[in-house]
Amino acid sequence: MNEYIKNLNRIEFVVTMACTGRCKHCSEGDHSSCTGYIDADIAVNAIRDICKNYKIESLMTFGGEPLLYPEVVCKIHKTATEMEIPKREIITNGFFTKNRIRIREVVESLADSGVCRILLSVDAFHQETIPLEPVKYFAECVVESGVSIILSPAWLISKEDNNPYNIQTKKIINEFAYLNIPVSSGNVIFPSGNAIKYLSEYFDDDTDYSSPYEENPRDIRAISFSPNGDVLNGNVYHSKILDIINEYKP
Repeated sequence: MNEYIKNLNRIEFVVTMACTGRCKHCSEGDHSSCTGYIDADIAVNAIRDICKNYKIESLMTFGGEPLLYPEVVCKIHKTATEMEIPKREIITNGFFTKNRIRIREVVESLADSGVCRILLSVDAFHQETIPLEPVKYFAECVVESGVSIILSPAWLISKEDNNPYNIQTKKIINEFAYLNIPVSSGNVIFPSGNAIKYLSEYFDDDTDYSSPYEENPRDIRAISFSPNGDVLNGNVYHSKILDIINEYKP
């Protein structure tokens, strides 16, 4: 077992970088030209191989907007369920279509695949370009399905700061009050990608910001697959995941 990855307990899939939003705070920058998605069969095989060698406690799918490709998401989560990964989550902005029949179909598929919890990104940044009504209907369908759902807003500077974006985020959260959905602490926006381009006035030039998502390269606890197959220092489209793990060096 690779000494740098002996504590691996989490798998993440960036299903696609394509997105239905154009958010000012997005750490990945502009998604307008992004296409493509991870191959479902390769993702499934990777999950199975990893679970044979590691005790995986959680799996998450996100993007971009992962529900642009719900069949891929469901295949990943169904496999995670079969491999008895206990914590199976998806991060979504809830907007992949305006068709209510399709929205309900996708939610039912997510429930059937074994998704445990949906983190729904709603805030002033998402709702600048994403219509609220289909997102609310998506949330209604999730509540009805019995899958756990939580609102996960992005805050600027801090949750307590009274800037215009945070004020608008609180108003948007109130739009979901009738569903009694819990609201997580969310996350504080990190100066990266679009956030630097559009929100630089809110960041202190003298502050040394550190990414909350950065892994210790000498003690990898979570591995993340990109849509193009990149993972660690290799590519799962060209090499077996266990070979990539065994050959990894920081």
